[in-house]
Amino acid sequence: MDRRSILKNAGIAGVLAAGAAPAVHAQAAVRWRLASSFPKSLDTIYGAAEVFAKKVKELSGGKFEISVHAGGELMPPLGVVDGVQQGSVEMCHTVPYYYFGKNEAFAIGAAIPFGMNSRQMTSWMMHGNGRKLMNEFYAKYNIVSFAGGNTGAQMGGWFRKEIKTPADIKGLKFRIGGFAGRVIERMGGVPQNIPGGEIYQALEKGTIDAAEWVGPYDDQKLGFNKVAPYYYYPGWWEGGPEVDFFINNKALDTLSAENKAIIEAASAYAHVDMQAKYDALNPTALKQLVGAKTKVVSFPKEVLQASFDTSMAIYAELEAKNPDWKKIYSDYRAFQKDQILWFRFAEARFDSFMQTAKL
Repeated sequence: MDRRSILKNAGIAGVLAAGAAPAVHAQAAVRWRLASSFPKSLDTIYGAAEVFAKKVKELSGGKFEISVHAGGELMPPLGVVDGVQQGSVEMCHTVPYYYFGKNEAFAIGAAIPFGMNSRQMTSWMMHGNGRKLMNEFYAKYNIVSFAGGNTGAQMGGWFRKEIKTPADIKGLKFRIGGFAGRVIERMGGVPQNIPGGEIYQALEKGTIDAAEWVGPYDDQKLGFNKVAPYYYYPGWWEGGPEVDFFINNKALDTLSAENKAIIEAASAYAHVDMQAKYDALNPTALKQLVGAKTKVVSFPKEVLQASFDTSMAIYAELEAKNPDWKKIYSDYRAFQKDQILWFRFAEARFDSFMQTAKL
């Protein structure tokens, strides 16, 4: 019996039985490029993009492949959003607050001073209005966001001199990412937005007086303890910073429903994996840094209060002049207030006890 007779007489069951499956079920191969803002040496934050790409390939049976390129390979580390917006690459992996210079509202998609912790941020994004509001905003830049990791609360950075009062911030040349630079500037400091791979040289040469990155594991890899003796905490500007995958909206629209679902599943996997990895690796790194004579110091309450007051004043100003900020920030703060209320009763009390208990 020839092929035409099969199609005429057997129907779809006969077609499948004869091994002649319709071509419409075949998925065309997809090849994308991802531009990262991070150097390959940071296997945690850069590595999340590799974890994501690997999972996409696995879930698609090898039909959807994404090549990952470190910061500087395809474009400058902080130029990746422009690359995605313009369609030079299909997607990138970066921290939204790097782009607050375009619009301050970008910062809310990652972290703002005295903002949510990582669990609260993920909750707002997944079960509050966070992802919806941020993607409505990002649409102005032809991009769509997907969760790409969280570092958890960060350290406050490496300093050449002690910070005892708010006056010590004045004149301080401080490498600090995102919107927090506005707060440091208002307090008299000189913020510097420098990519991760370039911080060590700037700190070593004295181009800057202080620098923050993430936490013990990454900071040790970058060698900051060799050029600055004081390691402050907490990073009040990054209580739970979300790292994101940004995808060009037209590129996303070309994907099949199956591949869109794969993107969503792989991003969720990479998001959880990043913080789990940081939480697993930071304790050992911190002990090693202390063993190497690093002076781990908390910011004085006076400094934290002055930073908080300055941040709140700036937010009030932004609400009056930036409609994008006002729309997103009002929802963000309302959600955070409820989260703080809840965490006060269970999480915070449990943690405070366990931190004093002898295991």
